[in-house]
Amino acid sequence: MTAPVYKKEKGRVSMFKVTFKFGSGEDVTTFAQEGENLLDVARKTNVAIDAPCGGNASCGKCKVKFVDGELDSPKTRHISDEEYESGWRLACVSKITGDVEVEVPDIASAYRSRMKVADLSSKEEIAIFENAKNDLETAGLALKNSMEILDVSMEIPTLDDTMPDNERLVRAIKKQTGASSVRLPFQVLTKIARVFRESGFQVRCVVRTSSAGNIFVYDVYPKDAEVVIGGLAVDIGTTTVSALLIDMLTGEIIGKASAGNGQIRYGADVINRIIESMKPGGSKKLQDAIIGETINPLIEQMCRASGFLPEHIYRMAVAANTTMNHLMAGMEGDPIRMEPYIPTFYKTNSLFASDIGICINRDAHIIVAPNIGSYVGGDITAGTLVSMLWNRPEFSLFIDLGTNGELVFGNSDFMMSCACSAGPAFEGGDISCGMRATDGAIEACTIDKETMEPSYSVIGREGEKPIGLCGSGIIDVIAELFRTGIINPKGKFVREGKRIRHDEYGMGSYVLAFEEEAGSVKDVEINEVDIDNFIRAKGAIFSAIRTMLASIDFEVEMIDDVYVAGGIGSGINMENAVRIGMFPDISIEKFHYIGNSSLAGAYTMLLSRDAERKCYDLASNMTYLELSTVPSYMDEFVACCFIPHTDTALFPSSVQES
Repeated sequence: MTAPVYKKEKGRVSMFKVTFKFGSGEDVTTFAQEGENLLDVARKTNVAIDAPCGGNASCGKCKVKFVDGELDSPKTRHISDEEYESGWRLACVSKITGDVEVEVPDIASAYRSRMKVADLSSKEEIAIFENAKNDLETAGLALKNSMEILDVSMEIPTLDDTMPDNERLVRAIKKQTGASSVRLPFQVLTKIARVFRESGFQVRCVVRTSSAGNIFVYDVYPKDAEVVIGGLAVDIGTTTVSALLIDMLTGEIIGKASAGNGQIRYGADVINRIIESMKPGGSKKLQDAIIGETINPLIEQMCRASGFLPEHIYRMAVAANTTMNHLMAGMEGDPIRMEPYIPTFYKTNSLFASDIGICINRDAHIIVAPNIGSYVGGDITAGTLVSMLWNRPEFSLFIDLGTNGELVFGNSDFMMSCACSAGPAFEGGDISCGMRATDGAIEACTIDKETMEPSYSVIGREGEKPIGLCGSGIIDVIAELFRTGIINPKGKFVREGKRIRHDEYGMGSYVLAFEEEAGSVKDVEINEVDIDNFIRAKGAIFSAIRTMLASIDFEVEMIDDVYVAGGIGSGINMENAVRIGMFPDISIEKFHYIGNSSLAGAYTMLLSRDAERKCYDLASNMTYLELSTVPSYMDEFVACCFIPHTDTALFPSSVQES
């Protein structure tokens, strides 16, 4: 049905049809008022267009291709004359002036690419979680949680015994367990009449026993029912969300999946999202984006793939940064970004699934890994837990690479943490061809020094064509461009060849895959602006390491081990990370890539009451260093904005190579 077009008569406004076209052929059509911003229209229609800057025209990643109709869209510095002639426009500066059709290229929506459900037959998919369990047991933490199945027998009511069903169940449980109190929530009350009589008052209860000996009854089943107590572990990253569905009694992983964080269309970093959340209705929009558009579909997909019912998930653990925790809970985030940077909570036990609309058992308690500071969150405490820094005498450095770079240094005697604003470059943001680590992303690359031809591996099925670069691929490409002398220490192109281009302003770029080689409508290339953005990101990491170590009179040579976490690809080439000056130039054998430690930490908190308590202890006893209060930090950062560093003596191995 065609919607009417209203003319500007007697106060009415014009409405026009807007069609977003995709390479898959699945077009999305909506209607918008005259003068509406195209990016805002896409957001309201749930069309994924990447806009890391939040829509202020500074990043240039919301490029779409004008196909037909009318669109008021000025040329910007992010679009060349040739591209503009070909129809390329920035969605954030485009206004609706008539019916219009625009094509959304793969790279513009790559951050929101299809959900990935893991193949659990792959040992690599579950190795990190098995290792985490083994390490905790070795450290003396019991893999025992508070959930259990309780078989309960009750006397059948008679005219001489007219006790109501709820009191009958409570009395039987107290007699059997010695519990001081038993709580039955409303949804249990609604089903006990039927279940009791179908099973002759012999039932199986899903219960949680508190440390004080109180019992909470989540569910009631007939005595012969097969009952599995499901648990949900979720890592809420600023760019990517990952989840595990587990059997709480055995620790078996039933399902695993990941997807892009739906909030990213409101900005790539937490500051832009906090600002968006403070607009009218903004807090609800951000909460809906993470829960309704991201977490709930992940749950649905995992449950469907494993034949599990969402209402049989009785407990949930979340590891996320401080801002993500607040936005998930629908709380105001503005105090986090405003001096003196005070969040609503560091730790809380007050969240339940029904409070925030998580589609699992409505009474499921949500364990939130405790935050340490405004910019060091529960994802770091969870990661620190499974990195085992706290259980080793050696001096170890834990680094979590994401939109923010978070670090922990210490051993079994002390730990210090800090955070630096690395920006979204490690997860593909601020990079023109950047994307998260999903199908179509180049995750590893080498370049021939003589021919300057690239060789790369792409995430996905065999023969998958590249559409962009994820974090590990960006590290490799920049390191290889530097090693082969294609770029100088400032990140400027100094060699010429068929894969090296210069635009009308003289800005250079390197083509990894020409259009005919790529799985996109454009060449996959990295330019000097991208390289400059990444140099700042890697500089933030190394300067944070140096500043934190200097604050306690340590040198990088005193580091015994470095544990690197973050879902930025299948792994990081540590030699390349050192070559570009992101990590200290110490023995490569000291580096260990441990994958998504945040999700592994959430998993262990679900599985082990001891691990949950230990995570709270770690947060309480960790010293937090606010880098912005350290006068030398900015000087360190400026010195790091060079490949590998302005002080080449810090990177002797890179000097030897050149």
